Amino acid sequence: MEPFSFASSDSLDYPVRIRIINLEGEEAPVLFSTLLDDANLRHIGSNQSPYSDLYVTVQVWAGSKPLTVPVQTSFKTFRAERRWGEWLELPVTYSVLPQNACLAITLWDLAPTGDGPYGHRIPFGGATLPLFDKDNQLHKGRQKCHVYRHLHADGNDDTTTPALVPRRRPKDGTPEDKDAAELDRMEALFKKHEMGEIPRVDWLDQLVFRGFERRGLQTARTSLKAKAIRQTEAARDDKSSEQNKKARPEPSGYFLSVELPRFDFPVVFADYEYPAPPISSFQHLSSSQSNILLKPPPEVHFGPGISADDDEGYEGRLIRVYDPEVGARDNPAESKHRRLVRSQHRNGILDKDLKPNAKVRDELNMIMSYSPTHTLSPEEKDLIWKFRYHLTRNKKALTKFVKSVNWLDQAESKQAVQVLGKWTDIDVDDALELLGPTFDNSAVRAFAVERLRKADDKELLLYLLQLVQALKYEHISPQPGHEVTHDSSLARFLISRAIHSLALGNYFWWYLMVECDDNSLDQGEENQMIYKKIAYDFMAELVKRPDGKETRKTLLRQAEWIAILSKISGEIKEANESIAKRVERVKHFLADPKNELVTIDPPLPLPLDPSIEICGVVPEDTVVFKSSLHPIKVAFKTTSGRKYPILFKTGDDLRQDQLVIQIITLMDNLLLKENLDLKLSPYKILATSTSAGLSQFVPSMTFQGIASKYRANPAQAYLKQNNPDAQGPFGMRKESLDTFVRSCAGYCVITYILGVGDRHLDNLLLAPDGHFFHADFGYILGRDPKPFAPAMKLSKEMVDCMGGSNSEYYRQFKQYCFLSYSALRKNSNLILNLFSLMVDANIPDIKLEPDKAVLKVKERFHLELSEEDAIRHLERIMDDNLNALVPVVIDKLHELVQAFRA
Repeated sequence: MEPFSFASSDSLDYPVRIRIINLEGEEAPVLFSTLLDDANLRHIGSNQSPYSDLYVTVQVWAGSKPLTVPVQTSFKTFRAERRWGEWLELPVTYSVLPQNACLAITLWDLAPTGDGPYGHRIPFGGATLPLFDKDNQLHKGRQKCHVYRHLHADGNDDTTTPALVPRRRPKDGTPEDKDAAELDRMEALFKKHEMGEIPRVDWLDQLVFRGFERRGLQTARTSLKAKAIRQTEAARDDKSSEQNKKARPEPSGYFLSVELPRFDFPVVFADYEYPAPPISSFQHLSSSQSNILLKPPPEVHFGPGISADDDEGYEGRLIRVYDPEVGARDNPAESKHRRLVRSQHRNGILDKDLKPNAKVRDELNMIMSYSPTHTLSPEEKDLIWKFRYHLTRNKKALTKFVKSVNWLDQAESKQAVQVLGKWTDIDVDDALELLGPTFDNSAVRAFAVERLRKADDKELLLYLLQLVQALKYEHISPQPGHEVTHDSSLARFLISRAIHSLALGNYFWWYLMVECDDNSLDQGEENQMIYKKIAYDFMAELVKRPDGKETRKTLLRQAEWIAILSKISGEIKEANESIAKRVERVKHFLADPKNELVTIDPPLPLPLDPSIEICGVVPEDTVVFKSSLHPIKVAFKTTSGRKYPILFKTGDDLRQDQLVIQIITLMDNLLLKENLDLKLSPYKILATSTSAGLSQFVPSMTFQGIASKYRANPAQAYLKQNNPDAQGPFGMRKESLDTFVRSCAGYCVITYILGVGDRHLDNLLLAPDGHFFHADFGYILGRDPKPFAPAMKLSKEMVDCMGGSNSEYYRQFKQYCFLSYSALRKNSNLILNLFSLMVDANIPDIKLEPDKAVLKVKERFHLELSEEDAIRHLERIMDDNLNALVPVVIDKLHELVQAFRA
């Protein structure tokens, strides 16, 4: 006897699931005269259209009683067929199901009035599907359920709506009987083929399918006659039997196709055994209950050398052995299945002309719409591989194709690289995804680099911070004496572009210096050595150019300039002096000719913005701020005759602020491409090490400072004073108010997407010309030190400046919010890919939960919603924030704390 492997249902701790596929069949329409006479029939959805909108409910029953609440399919409109293709999960597991459990499946139609027993719905038909068959095995795979028209599934043990009904045969063996028998036999074979019990042979399968379609048409012509014979025989039997006073309902011409989960082995019903409570729990029982016997514990057989009489007991002698390969290996069955499926499409001779039909094309389009964080199922990967040649014309399909390849299979990876060379040009966001940590193949990464070569310097600057981080995922040897450029196509590309552009070279150099300075455990010594080697190769290539030595000298002068500012900033931070004495000390230091800051000759390109050349310092404009780190404000003279004030800070890691400002700058560019100018003014910021950096100082006032200076409608009063116009709105220039409204909308949406926290009136700033902006991004991705903080910072002072929530300018503000949110959602893949490249960048708030950082940004886009629903969701957030009391209380508490500290 061959062994029979199976699983018991009581060990299957898995929720009951069912997939509603589609509804097949038809029936004669109701006569038009009947519809005219009966208004209730006339307005039922299925009487108006053969493909009316239906929905399906499913409920678990057992013992003629419901075990769960019903679950239902989502709303769908139908055109050519009623197809749902939706999985439903019921709130019960297989382990607790009794043997007589069944699924009551009911299709519901629209009712004209709510006077019936079901309210505004009427049963289109129902079917009761048992979960276990006559051999006590769990049903699995596709099932074709008979539908009983105008009845809901009763779910009873003696159900009147059985889904699986054996076909009643006429006794004389008519041709209709033979056709029906052949139809049943073919359907059973098709099910075995689908379950994998019959091997797949594509060319033979196609012949059989076409033959079955022709046979099905012939059978359909005689099906109505066969049904009439069966109904006549049933009526005759019912008339001759006195016990059957009422005929059981007959199945209609409709069939509902559903699918149950498939398991590796047959699942046999086994009653769930609840663990027996301890003896002590029965001590309170009365004497009449003392005869209860508990189930004895299972018998344990000890191995050699293990005795039950040991002092430690046998439990103390058993140890767990960790096997590192468990969980790391692929499932052998899945691996074999993948090899078998792809072996049919390995040579690619037939696949080159293979084109998907309409159904498969829709499935492929759905897969292409997935976000970068979506994990493809094995079936989706096989489908992409099958139609890989057809997809080479779709630029959005490349990343999905690369994810579907088994790169450990040499033959498959070799063919994948060949297909890669035929692919059409891809977008930058997809190229950035291919440079992420999940793509290890050097050919794939080189393909992405080739796409980046088409970007100009201005576009490349937008992604340079992430591209420097992507160097961590390149195949670069940290061994000394080994040239990096031989290993990494990305390193070669960045170096080649950086030596030809001062702006690119400036930022590339400082981004490398920060990584070289990062000696944290998260960074690792190996990565640090890699960045040092890249910096060395960059300098080596730079001096080969005619003007390269001057550029190298400029970068070294910038480093000396940063060291001088770091020295005085560190002294001021550690000094135990008043603010006035600190300011005098900084002024004296800056004016000292030994520090070479009074006159800078030749002019030095500013590391913060190399397009600005500074030629000296203005000591009298120095300011030392009153905070724990005491940042200093220093103004420098530029070659254009203007002053350029900067903030220099030591003791703080500015990389998180640098990332946020870079993303804001990128989003501003994306919005401008959509012809949406929101007057954003992201200030420049540059981390020069892991504990120091500088940022641009923008003349402005905090909302807290404005509120303390102007009592009534402070922001509006501030703009009116700086931009007076008697003919303009609220007595100010119209351009200033328009700038304020646009910039408020942009920053509200962007800070909401990035989850910027710790928002209060001290880090909301307003420039005299109306530019509104945020500062201090110490909390992002939804983190906030204050409880119950709102998702979007929209303060009362901002709304009052627009004229209140009922004003025309506030309506414009909301419209700008909706337009910008919609535009950024279209570019969500690019933003998500940029964040995925920063997962290992040692950014504080990303480092807390690196696996969830990208998902937190994705949640704010609400990609699962349509554009209209997403905008409605954003509007609810704005309205809730506007009417909430918590943000006002938080601002007041912050004001009191700051006043107490002062």
